[in-house]
Amino acid sequence: MKRLFNLRPADAVTIVFAGMLLFIALIFNSSIPNRLLLIVTYLAVLAGQFILIKVKDKNRFLRFTYDLIFPVVSVLVLFDSLEWVVHYVNPKDIDPLLVRLDYMIFGNHPTVMLEAIMNPILTDILQTAYSTYYFLPVVLGITLLRNNQRKEFDRSLFLILFCFYLSYIGYIIWPALGPRFELAYLQTQRLEGFLIAEPLQNLLNRLEGIKRDAFPSGHTGVALTVLYLAYRYKRTLFLIYLPVVGLLLFSTVYCRYHYVVDVIAGVVLAIAAIFFGEAYYKWQEKREGVDNERL
Repeated sequence: MKRLFNLRPADAVTIVFAGMLLFIALIFNSSIPNRLLLIVTYLAVLAGQFILIKVKDKNRFLRFTYDLIFPVVSVLVLFDSLEWVVHYVNPKDIDPLLVRLDYMIFGNHPTVMLEAIMNPILTDILQTAYSTYYFLPVVLGITLLRNNQRKEFDRSLFLILFCFYLSYIGYIIWPALGPRFELAYLQTQRLEGFLIAEPLQNLLNRLEGIKRDAFPSGHTGVALTVLYLAYRYKRTLFLIYLPVVGLLLFSTVYCRYHYVVDVIAGVVLAIAAIFFGEAYYKWQEKREGVDNERL
């Protein structure tokens, strides 16, 4: 445990989460169809992380892999694995509850209400905004590394990974498919774009598959966490991100991926990730300072 605390926080949080998923795969061994593949996947993530910690300083490519490529791959691989975990560990979807909560707030279903403003160009814009979620953290990371803001990069990487993994834990505890499946029978209009929306929808469907990843909204949580970090460390990027993130949050409901309560939970997710992540990071810095004084 002490060695874990001595690692870079971003590395430690990936090890802890991959280890947690490995533990789940072993505990629910008889319930998960692809358990052997999952176990190998989680062991590969853990091995990859430990190997990169050892060899990261041998050359620039390994350092870049350690800093950016491996964290991105870990997030994607671990997310993709949830398709074979969530429903077999926790088969009770909470969509009916989320639908009721949205209806209590608005007196109707928000995705159905938004049909009143639907048009192909707006759909193209919002589907594109929704897809920027995959690039916002990467662009921030590359910007910080290019500016030699190493400490800021390490802190940002930890907070972003922490937010991702918290959202994944949420998917396991509160599985939900989202309104595009649960409320499809109520929609009177197809969500059609002019040029871009449909290819993007098809691409995301192929890449993400059908997962119970609606609650909390990871798009909301991660985007807001990245926005917070851009505000702290790169104001120019923050000004660019601000309207994009605003459109992204609206797109989560307009494009029928999330209920409004998912988005509210995503805001809470971002606040929790930032608050607890910053608290841990400050504790870690203070601990390292004490250790250095003893030396």
